[in-house]
Amino acid sequence: MEKSLKFYLNFLAVAVVFSCAEKKPVQAQQVQNKELAVQVYEEGSHLLQGSPESMTRIEKAIALDTTYAEAIRELSVAYLKRGMPHKWKPQFDKAVKHDAKTWQPWRGYLYLMFYRDYKKAIADFNASDTLTPNFIDHPQGHSVDYWRGIAYLGLKDYKNSIAYWDKHIQKETEDTGEDWVEINAFLYRGIAYYESGNKTQALFNFDKVVHYFKQSADAKYYKAKLSLEAGDKQSALDFIESAMIDFKAGFYNNRDYVEALRQIYWEDLTGLKQAILQQN
Repeated sequence: MEKSLKFYLNFLAVAVVFSCAEKKPVQAQQVQNKELAVQVYEEGSHLLQGSPESMTRIEKAIALDTTYAEAIRELSVAYLKRGMPHKWKPQFDKAVKHDAKTWQPWRGYLYLMFYRDYKKAIADFNASDTLTPNFIDHPQGHSVDYWRGIAYLGLKDYKNSIAYWDKHIQKETEDTGEDWVEINAFLYRGIAYYESGNKTQALFNFDKVVHYFKQSADAKYYKAKLSLEAGDKQSALDFIESAMIDFKAGFYNNRDYVEALRQIYWEDLTGLKQAILQQN
């Protein structure tokens, strides 16, 4: 019995040694694959986004490292911009699975801007607060508070929309000064106030837009509406004509690939001008 126990223990020790010896090369290979995946991915950074050449190189990088979240996310972009959610979402969900801190707030931005799924967007932005409690995420260059302001405006939840615009504007003002605040923050806060019936605060915010950025078809369009509602026909006409000049010069809220929330069009301006002219 004693000999059998000694034999078993010796066998177990040898097995452990061989097991560790086998793991080391595997772990080394994984590290090497991850490094090679980054190299393959970055070598294709000059290729046109969404092109067959770019996607082929990204797929090679992912084959080397199936957890490479940045490459997985990049592969999904082509499908997103081509309007193929059935291919975009599974890929992007994989990126979130492997690196939620980075890509979950980004998924919220995409839900918001490309699919107008305000509730899912808000859920992802809220999750980012938990994932990075001491840091405000900035997907696509703006804080999650900025994006939540838009999402709640899309839901016509004006109270929450204004609250997040207040939070965003206050933070940006404290960090860099009010004159560095993204101008659309004031525009959207003004729209939220306007649609909720608070014309005084709406005008305050539209005035902020014009104060910091003289040319804004959007702010002047709303100022024209407010003037018309106040019975000031001449001011309304002046604002709408100025808005039309700004619009022709390209100074209006718009985005690449997708329509901006509450985006105005030339027909909106001409329609309002006609309404002003018909006012007694």
